[in-house]
Amino acid sequence: MRKIDQLLMTLMKLKQNFLHQDLPVRFNVSQGTVSNVVTTWVHALHEILFKQFMSEIPDRSKNQLCLPNCFSSFTNCRIIIDCTEVYTCINRQSMSSQKLTYSSYKHRNTCKGLVGVAPNGVATFLSCLYPGSTSDKKIVKDCGILNQLKPGDLVLADKGFLIKDLMPPGVHINIPPFLTTPQFTTEQVHQTECIARARIHVERATRRMKVFNILNLIPHSLLPHADAVFQVVGALTNLQYPLIKEVGQLYYEGIQKIDHIVRFCINSF
Repeated sequence: MRKIDQLLMTLMKLKQNFLHQDLPVRFNVSQGTVSNVVTTWVHALHEILFKQFMSEIPDRSKNQLCLPNCFSSFTNCRIIIDCTEVYTCINRQSMSSQKLTYSSYKHRNTCKGLVGVAPNGVATFLSCLYPGSTSDKKIVKDCGILNQLKPGDLVLADKGFLIKDLMPPGVHINIPPFLTTPQFTTEQVHQTECIARARIHVERATRRMKVFNILNLIPHSLLPHADAVFQVVGALTNLQYPLIKEVGQLYYEGIQKIDHIVRFCINSF
């Protein structure tokens, strides 16, 4: 198969999640070839798009070069984080795996990952996948994101992230206030609205990832490669039009550079 056809097959698998019985007919190859091609190219894309471009979270100075208006109150924001769950197939013969991956929130077997985006809506951090029963706090503690934060950084998160005690010295986390009185004060309402306008972009980024049907149900055959699949999908969303129109012009300038690099890497591969 030509490399361009192998890449197309892999992208079709990620976007549409066609069965391995379907793709052999479309490309006139065997099922074993489809499995080998998809696995190889997922790891190749992971090496190019994730490890080379998303190995480090951009610092505050880079974020401030294209800071949207909704972050005027959070100019020192480094990253906005949220967890997302993806359905997966688990071997029914393994009760321990069934128990670990069962999500009490989704009422199904899932894997959970942490997604972090910059203020401009670009995905800048994607953790490995954890069993669905894992708490958000444990994922933040174990995924390595805390090691990249520096004093003066601000992290935006949802109410469920009770991780203030995990923050490195000098790093702050901002979450919406909890209701401890009969109703919110005017200041608390304003604070909640400001955080919500800024934090919504991580949910929009996650929604873009879920458009890739492979994350609607990761098949059992791809479970050993689930981390790479999750991270490649997140990296691919960064090649789409920006979530925030204010940074659209900067996007076009940057995507041209990325396109040249990706083409060079694919040709070399």
